This record gives sequence, C-alpha cells and structure tokens, in this order.
Amino acid sequence: MVDAKLFAGHAVRRLRRGAGLNQLMMAETLAISPSYLNLIERNQRPLTAALLLRLAETFDFDPRTLAASEPGGGAEAIRRRLADPRFADLAIDRAQVSDWLSAAPDSAEAFARAFDGMGATGGGSMDADPFDAVRREIERWRGHFADLDSLAETLSDDLRAGSGDLYGAMAEHLRVAHQLSIRILPVEVMPDALRRIDMHARQLQLSELLDPASRTFAVAFQIGQTEAKAEIDALVKGAGFSDRSSERLFRRHLTSYFAAAVMMPYARFLRACEATGYDVELLQKRFGAGFEHIAHRLTTLQRVGARGLPFFMIRIDRAGQASKRFAGASGSPLVEAEGRCPLWQLHHGFDRPGHLVRHLVALEGEGRWFTMSRTVHPQGRQVGGVGAEFVVGLGIEASLAAPLAAARGVDLKQGEATPIGLGCKACTRPHCPQRSAPPRSRALIFNDRERGVSPFVFAGD
Repeated sequence: MVDAKLFAGHAVRRLRRGAGLNQLMMAETLAISPSYLNLIERNQRPLTAALLLRLAETFDFDPRTLAASEPGGGAEAIRRRLADPRFADLAIDRAQVSDWLSAAPDSAEAFARAFDGMGATGGGSMDADPFDAVRREIERWRGHFADLDSLAETLSDDLRAGSGDLYGAMAEHLRVAHQLSIRILPVEVMPDALRRIDMHARQLQLSELLDPASRTFAVAFQIGQTEAKAEIDALVKGAGFSDRSSERLFRRHLTSYFAAAVMMPYARFLRACEATGYDVELLQKRFGAGFEHIAHRLTTLQRVGARGLPFFMIRIDRAGQASKRFAGASGSPLVEAEGRCPLWQLHHGFDRPGHLVRHLVALEGEGRWFTMSRTVHPQGRQVGGVGAEFVVGLGIEASLAAPLAAARGVDLKQGEATPIGLGCKACTRPHCPQRSAPPRSRALIFNDRERGVSPFVFAGD
C-alpha cells in the first residue's frame, strides 16, 4: 500500500491565521518546536499522521480536507498550466514550481484561478466547456470523495450482511426504503434508453441490454440519487460552477462515484487489490464489475491513512479522442496532454480486442510509466450496424508498479521503454519518423540540401 507524504503547509498556515495565532503560539499548542512548524508551513517537512490527528483534535476540522486544498490543484496541475504555449520561452522547471508553492502558495492559487478563468489559449472562460470545469474540480479532490466513500461503504456492508447477492439486496432495499420495484424491459419497449424511472408505476426500469454488472451499477446509482443527495449537494455547491451544465455533469459523476463505491467498498476493495497484485480481471470477477468500473475505481483510492497505488485512467476511441480522463493522484501528464503519441501502445488495444496490452514508456523529463489497456464495449444496441468501442488505459509510475500482477516479468528499472511524447506539438524529441507536426515551442529550420528521417527539423536538434 502506498501512503504518499502529505505536504500541506499552505493549509496549516491558513488554519493558524484563522485561529489568530502566530507560529510560536501554534507550536506550543501542538507541542512541537516553532522551527519545525516553520518547515511544515514552507512544505519542507510533511505532516506526520500523529501531528495531523493532533491538528484535527485541537482545531476541530476534517483532516481529509487537507489533501484536497493544494494551491491550484498541486504542483503537477500548476505545471500543466505552465505548459501552455504562452509560457514556452520561460523554461519553468519542476523545482521552480515547488519553490513557488512553498514560498507563495496564495499567489500560485491566484495564478491558477486567473489562468482557468481566461482559458488555456487566452480569452473567454474555460467554463464554456463544462467538461473541463468538472475535470478541474475532480482533479482538485484527486478523484477521491471521502464522505461519499464512507457513506457507500456503510450501505454496502449493511446490504452484504444480510445477503451475499448485492444486486438482490439492493433491489430489496430499493423496494422497502423507496417503494420502487425493478422491471427489466425488452429493447422494443426501451429502444433508446438503458435506465428510466417511472414514478407513476413506482418502477426503476432497466433495459434487457444491460449485463449483470451494469444492472447492479444502475440500481446503486438510483439509490445514490436519494441517499447521498445531501453529500452530493454539498460538493456541487462547494465547486462554485458558473453554469448549470457543469453542475449537472459533476452531480452525475458524484452519483456514479457513489454507485461504484457501493459495488466496490473502499476497505474491502483495497485489500483485494493488494492481495491480487491489482489484477484487474480477477477484481472484475470478485466484485461483479466491468473492466471500466474497476479501472476508474483504481484512480480513487486516496483515503488518508489507507492509500492505494496512484493510477491514472484514460478512455479513447479509434480516432484517439479522449472521452474520459482521470489523473487521480498520479500527476501523470499523459492524462492532460492535448494529443497522444502514436508510439504509445494504448492504441494497439483496438488490434487485440479483449486482451490486456502492457507497455513500458519513457516520457521526456517525466520518467518511466507502466501502462496497460484493453477494449471495452459500452452497453447498448448497435445503431446503423455500428457498436461503440473504446480502449481504456491504466497507468502508473514504473517505480511504483512492482506490486502489479500485470508487471511480472517486466524490468521496470532497466528494461527497454519506448520513448514517447505528449502529442507531436508538445514533443521535442528529434528524428522521430512518426512525427506529424513540429513542436510549437521550437523554431523550424529549413535545409534544401538534405532530407532527414523526420520532415521537420527544429531548433534544439
């Protein structure tokens, strides 16, 4: 199990100032030295578990909120904003970003808000794209919503205590607690819907096209709409979206999060992950969930004191367009990249339907990553003879991948890793025969006397 160090100097400083204390007074209250507190506030020392609990008891706050309060979403989120072409000539490195967050966290938060308000290319609010607004809010929480997880885990344990059949237990719970029965209808009756509530008939109507995992998820989703409403309302209100579409999308995400947490309760799921080496296919069978359900759940395991490995997840279609992207706590630039490298075998999943494709890749200045991907086919009938098909990719830093069953036999440290970029316009690797565009941050060089492997030669080669 990975329990990442918690650097929350900015949050501790705000807590101290809110209580009207100077560093000496707060240090005495916590029974630590003022110099140690100073190092914590400057993010030179992480918060220990004991000190975190002492802070929570003394100042009466939920310690889980610290992990979600990093300025601008944390160092990786700030670096992704600084990757905008407008800052290409500044060469701001990782160390400078860390120093900035340590020395002036409020100014970093102000930059993030201003940047997000202007949009990634300048002019106009980013909230014009509600999906971007929702993704930023999910990223702010690192994909983990502790209150929803706790509520779902309690419900799941109660349901499983009376029955080993989760779907049957939820159906009975829906009938007794909400006076709703479940009816499976033929596709002729529900040609364009997979789930529908008929309040007149007091029915949750599900399409016969849904497989068992999707039916279980649909019932859990329905329960979440009512029983997790207060928690979801609070999270949506706290997000402060400027438009209704973002609110609705975020609400749907949170309700889906609750449903997944009922199917895969946190403690039980994390134990199974560690016991099986995060074997996705085995976890599918154990929890009656789909590949995509499991993949997304793996990105959410960030409970304080009981963290799982920091995965990211991405879902693409054959054109390479991403329809789902969750960075979790991975901080991976592969999630945020505007394009994807054709050398990344994420795309090869389409060539091997139903098979897990493993790949060790190396990013420019971003280390090595172990990724695995597989095709998924969302529930629903074909339209015009065309059925939906996607590839879901999971990834983790190679240095953390040793416990994975899928990584057995792979030399994560010294093994050959494919050098890839974050899309041609962001990649500055020279002499790539697959390159389709020059990097936007480099000036093109023309030489009529010779032709290289790549059609583009640029400064810095």
